[in-house]
Amino acid sequence: MSESGDLVQQARRPLQNEMPFAVVQGTPINGPPKDLYIPPEALEVFLEAFEGPLDLLLYLIRRQNLDILDIPIAHITAQYMSYIDLMEEIKLELAAEYLVMAALLAEIKSRMLLPRPPSDEDEEDDPRAELVRRLQEYERYKKAADDLDALPRLERELHHVVVKFEPDGLEQDPPEVSLDSLLDAFRDVLGRAEMFADHRVQRETLSVRERMAVVMDRASSKTFIPFYALFTPSEGKAGVVVTLIAILELLKESLIEMVQNDDRGPIYIKLVA
Repeated sequence: MSESGDLVQQARRPLQNEMPFAVVQGTPINGPPKDLYIPPEALEVFLEAFEGPLDLLLYLIRRQNLDILDIPIAHITAQYMSYIDLMEEIKLELAAEYLVMAALLAEIKSRMLLPRPPSDEDEEDDPRAELVRRLQEYERYKKAADDLDALPRLERELHHVVVKFEPDGLEQDPPEVSLDSLLDAFRDVLGRAEMFADHRVQRETLSVRERMAVVMDRASSKTFIPFYALFTPSEGKAGVVVTLIAILELLKESLIEMVQNDDRGPIYIKLVA
């Protein structure tokens, strides 16, 4: 019984030690504080975030208004290494590319410090040329990315709006226009034309085809216009008769449609879509 009891107690023991409640300056704290006092070092806020070593170098250059074509390597290298030391001090994991850039800066600095023979000064390229080219290329791409991010984006600044209209199910066919209604409407137009009649004898050249084109210009394919709006009473009887013939020809050729809402009501004309 004693051996089985020991086995049960060992099974109940945790296999891993309890995690600390917090870690402040490397010191584990296993419980919450007894008062509301929090050490100032317990919270650090980093306002600058860099996406890589080129971003850090570009930030250091622009912050001091330095000429990117004439970089003071010694000064920039010292600032870059101080940032690396800061990241190591706060125990942040450094990416390998930051260390590679630090080695590159050290190499450029050493190449610029080494004396060169006078004959080789013009032949040898500037050790900073490749770094300057990479910085300029990175700056262009970064600006292009910022410009793209500033553009309105769907589902961020722009949203689709879809409005659905339920059909009411009511469809009413336009009533057919009777011949009597058409004659009554034309008789009214003739009565208005007589008001502009005179006794001068003058031969007028009237073309049905030309008047058909005039009627189609006055009519619309989107809205109905009144029947009498197609006539010009000042032309007299001959003009309105030619207009009527032109309207009938257009109806015959199915170029216009004629509707009437009710018996003895006004007649409307519309171009066939």
